[in-house]
Amino acid sequence: MFRLSGSILALAMIGALVELRSIALAIEHQSNIDEARPADVILVLGAAEYRGRPSPVLEARLNHALFLYREGLAPRILTTGGSGGDPTFTEGEVARAYLSKHEVPSEAVVVEAEGATTVESTTAAAEIMRRLDLKSCIVVSDGYHIYRVKKMLESRGMSVYGSPRPEPHRTHWREQWLYFRQAVAYALWRMGIAV
Repeated sequence: MFRLSGSILALAMIGALVELRSIALAIEHQSNIDEARPADVILVLGAAEYRGRPSPVLEARLNHALFLYREGLAPRILTTGGSGGDPTFTEGEVARAYLSKHEVPSEAVVVEAEGATTVESTTAAAEIMRRLDLKSCIVVSDGYHIYRVKKMLESRGMSVYGSPRPEPHRTHWREQWLYFRQAVAYALWRMGIAV
């Protein structure tokens, strides 16, 4: 009996790993595609900020969003991200200030400043989009992040196009780890576990 249970458990684990690998491959594929096209809004996923200044990752995302905005692909930019433990600043507000310094009119920037996780920020962004009757967006983030964000927004009826920020070259194993980690997060989200 114990052997049979062990075999079933081993098969289940192998099946789960195969499924995660399949998702990781889809994430890798999505991470290399720029789908930017006209949309209602450019959605910039938050990243760390340091005492009111964007981290290099957040700055790269914002610069990419600026490029898309200046190309006329959307009339608005929606920034996301909560405080991340900073008592004074939020990622979303720091992003707004950065865009403002780069001559994006304040009325063109919408801020979601509460989300502490991708799920929270995406849920709040979708609600903001619904209230403003925005039905399509270009998601700007790191390539490995876009697949999961797209799926979350598409599940809420949005038309979503990914546009990854330019990224420095990573080692093959580092990239594979990022894809696998996102695959786990996506699988958990599909099971109703927010991470």
